[in-house]
Amino acid sequence: MALKIRMRKQGRTHGPFYRIVLTDSRNPRDGKYIENLGWYNPLGKTDEKPFKLDHDRIVYWLKQGAILSEKVESIVKRGHPEVIKTICERKKAKVEALRQKRKARAKKRA
Repeated sequence: MALKIRMRKQGRTHGPFYRIVLTDSRNPRDGKYIENLGWYNPLGKTDEKPFKLDHDRIVYWLKQGAILSEKVESIVKRGHPEVIKTICERKKAKVEALRQKRKARAKKRA
């Protein structure tokens, strides 16, 4: 099952409101979801924060292998930049580990 953290549209025709949810990537945009992780209101009042995120649950699901959609990634980057930083560090560590394995195999062959 491919998990994805993406937005689910709510609200009216000219007054959109989005919930940030964890869902199977094969489900439709407004279909069934596993867990609600926050909300995003693009047309909210200027003095209010336009989004609310459950930081701990987002980190948990990312560790379980969930993937952020592009728009949700930009919202998380604005609200909790440390989450994106840890994702990038994890990717770099994985690439570095693969690089070290390749070097070790090359030395073994030579």
